Amino acid sequence: MANKKKKTLTATQQQYQSFAKEREPQRPVIKNSIRAFFAGGTICFIGQGIQDAMVHWFHFDEEKAGDPTVAILILISVILTSLGIYDKFAQWAGAGSAVPVTGFANSMCSAALEHRSEGYVLGVGGNMFKLAGSVIVFGVVAAFIIGIIHIFLGTGGA
Repeated sequence: MANKKKKTLTATQQQYQSFAKEREPQRPVIKNSIRAFFAGGTICFIGQGIQDAMVHWFHFDEEKAGDPTVAILILISVILTSLGIYDKFAQWAGAGSAVPVTGFANSMCSAALEHRSEGYVLGVGGNMFKLAGSVIVFGVVAAFIIGIIHIFLGTGGA
């Protein structure tokens, strides 16, 4: 739809676009992909270490150890975001830091910190979910649809 509304460019505009395109720096896609891979892998490695510690020292079973592991990863992410460390890491890591649950916690905490001067209700509470709200809505809708499919197919079993 947006392509239908494209206007024709003047010669000067076309010349400027070609000039800008020539001077646009190339993105290091391979380097960024490798960084994202190792950053995301490191976060998952730390999470696995926390889960193994829950099983070994606190005698959780494998299934039950997942909940406190996620909570600890979220807590670590929020603390590092509050100290300004996670944002620097995210600049370096790219999508590797955004995809795990730590990236979601970072987005929530960053929005809360940014709007804290406006008050707890209208500032923090009102703006904290602007970025994360779409993720939450998508998760709830996807879970609902999968639940309906599960009911109609009768797979698995309660």
